[in-house]
Amino acid sequence: MPSIRVLKTFLKVVERGSFAAAGAEIGLTAAAVGLQIRTLEEDLGRALFDRAGRSIVLNTAGRNAVPETIELVRRYESLATPDADGLAGTVVMGALVSALMGAFSGALWQLKRDHPMLEVKLFAGLSADFAPRVENGELDAAVTTHSPRPLSASLRWTPLYSEPMVLIVPRRPHFKLASDPLDILRTAPFLRFDRSTWTGDLVAEVLANARVTVVEGLEVNSVETIVALVRQGYGVAIVPKLDNVAWARDADLQVISVPGNRTMRRVGLLERAQHSRMQFTGAIKAHFSARAKVAAATTPARAG
Repeated sequence: MPSIRVLKTFLKVVERGSFAAAGAEIGLTAAAVGLQIRTLEEDLGRALFDRAGRSIVLNTAGRNAVPETIELVRRYESLATPDADGLAGTVVMGALVSALMGAFSGALWQLKRDHPMLEVKLFAGLSADFAPRVENGELDAAVTTHSPRPLSASLRWTPLYSEPMVLIVPRRPHFKLASDPLDILRTAPFLRFDRSTWTGDLVAEVLANARVTVVEGLEVNSVETIVALVRQGYGVAIVPKLDNVAWARDADLQVISVPGNRTMRRVGLLERAQHSRMQFTGAIKAHFSARAKVAAATTPARAG
């Protein structure tokens, strides 16, 4: 049976792409790394890399071995950092930058405060990019928007919170700004969120429901970049109304509701159906469940 050290070497070769690069990072020669990988392949009875001269390429068997190897290494490492409730060791997560600007940052801060033995490594990115990385075990989980397309049967997505899609306009525009929201969308330079992203699909949905054709300006794949450009007066945009941003106190832009719009950006937790960090993901879900109950209890009931 291969040792944890050999399994870690295998993962480092996968990460770095060569025996030499992996060896340089872990303090071994390329030959020593190659010997460990050969031993691992002999133990498993299959090749994990296709070799051509000095180059190596992870093959199908190797790709299939990666998520299970990650799980084995993490379970082993968790034994060295015991915690009464299991919330210790390293968790590797993906998160939308806009989620870190919004409600998720509060949940993460509380978990790290309550569980000092817990280390969370975060990778910022786009929802569509996270799905395959969660599925193959590269990430334990990811905070993503709701997928407009069916996910793999091995993945589970749990809603955490929702954000309304709103129109943001500059207070000092470099163009004539109409007074009616729909006229603003028809006439102002429109800064569109990347159409290929899941949030981009929501922007298109808002525009389709409003039955307006916009004056296309820039197309950007970052909410924070779009907000910065709107603040500088270069255009208008439809974005999710991020939870932790003080929109009402912003001196450079204003938030306007699009008439008749009911489109919400649903943000949730993407994870595999079974994995070794379910106590952590369960704690994240419990945080937002409690948060929703508090919000419901403090929201005045509407008169019938």
